[in-house]
Amino acid sequence: MSPTDPSGTPADPREPDPAGVGDHGPDAKPRLFSRGSFLESSRIAEVLRAETTGGLLLIVGAAIAIIWANTAFSGTYESIRDFKPISEPVSLLGVSLHLDLSLGKWAADGLLAIFFFVVGLELKREFVAGDLRDPRRAALPMAAAVGGMVAPALIYVAWNLGSNGGLSGWAIPTATDIAFAVAILAVISTHLPSGLRTFLLTLAVVDDLLAITIIAVFYTEELDLLFLALGLVPIAIFALLVQKRISSGFLLLPLALVAWVLVHESGVHATVAGVLLGFTVPVLRRDDAEGPGLAEHLEHLVRPISAGVAVPIFAFFAAGVTVGGFSGLVESLKDPVALGIVTGLLVGKTVGITGSTWLLSKFTKAELDDELAWIDVIGMAMLAGIGFTVSLLIGELAFGSSSERDEHVKVGVLVGSLLAAGLASAILRTRNRVYRRITEEEERDSDLDGIPDVFQTGDHDPSTPPA
Repeated sequence: MSPTDPSGTPADPREPDPAGVGDHGPDAKPRLFSRGSFLESSRIAEVLRAETTGGLLLIVGAAIAIIWANTAFSGTYESIRDFKPISEPVSLLGVSLHLDLSLGKWAADGLLAIFFFVVGLELKREFVAGDLRDPRRAALPMAAAVGGMVAPALIYVAWNLGSNGGLSGWAIPTATDIAFAVAILAVISTHLPSGLRTFLLTLAVVDDLLAITIIAVFYTEELDLLFLALGLVPIAIFALLVQKRISSGFLLLPLALVAWVLVHESGVHATVAGVLLGFTVPVLRRDDAEGPGLAEHLEHLVRPISAGVAVPIFAFFAAGVTVGGFSGLVESLKDPVALGIVTGLLVGKTVGITGSTWLLSKFTKAELDDELAWIDVIGMAMLAGIGFTVSLLIGELAFGSSSERDEHVKVGVLVGSLLAAGLASAILRTRNRVYRRITEEEERDSDLDGIPDVFQTGDHDPSTPPA
């Protein structure tokens, strides 16, 4: 017998459960970290597999840079990072374009625009067809993301109230690096249940939205409204084409490049162009048929480039800091900027995410999903303290690339992220037996119909496929 909704219409167990109550029935209290729909869980598992590969490459790129920068050949690394392929501004139709960027800046401004394009696609999809479309399901990741930004920022500010110029870096410890985080999960072989996986990815998506908003609003020093207005023109044409489901790279790539150049010249960080372009892509198919829409199609094409090329190369150029041995590390960590980053990532993220989740449970009378405990929330919150990619980017914007303070930022981000990764790993590993049992249940498919049994809500006959 297949489940039905109150109107008597057969319900499809593969559809999202907007109330977030999972298999607990309509009269039960709402559950935090409950299992989503089969389609959503499958999509998130696929995304996290791609991010895991990218995260491992990110770690390798960062490790090579750190080791290289602390050898006798550190000068070679710095020469490569600071090399300018274009040595002077480019003149086009009498307009001077400031494209004389170093390789490090090209990675931060150019390659990360690809990363933020994928972020834009993911955000659009979450708001249109994912968990964020329903306010009740969106409440948890939104509250956790806000708490996970406010608490680290306040801790950082507390360290730097009396310092000289350190306050400009207040946003550095507010970001979460999803690729780094899931790579750590892969390394420690932790089997997260689908509810925690969904929360982690959705939290990171909301976190990225807040981060790009902070970059656009607080780290734009000079704004050229003419270039900004001109930049909206190719974005509008791009939007028109994708709304007509035109996906030709010969048309979209030149428009994206022009939009990037014009937004870069406007003074707004060029990665914002990537997010705006991603927002324009439609998620749903025009014919309402099943199958991936254009946003998912482009995400499949671009995500491997972002995770496997753009972010690791940025990590290589951004993470290379000359520590100067143990004494140099200690000296760097004496700077309130570095201390604010370390404690913001490690303590601020943990307190902010766990605290906001606890408050949400009290206000909504929601309970943790079956077999989950508050130690799981603490472990996930601590894992979110890995703030590598966007944190390093904000550090460069706040203090200037390769400045002394920027070097201290790198030390703070690296130390804070590694401590968060280590402590989160220790906590989550203690729960791995529970996670493995939940995961095995979520993957069991007794009737071999391609849909795990737990997603067939109310269907107690394993020989009967879902409605």
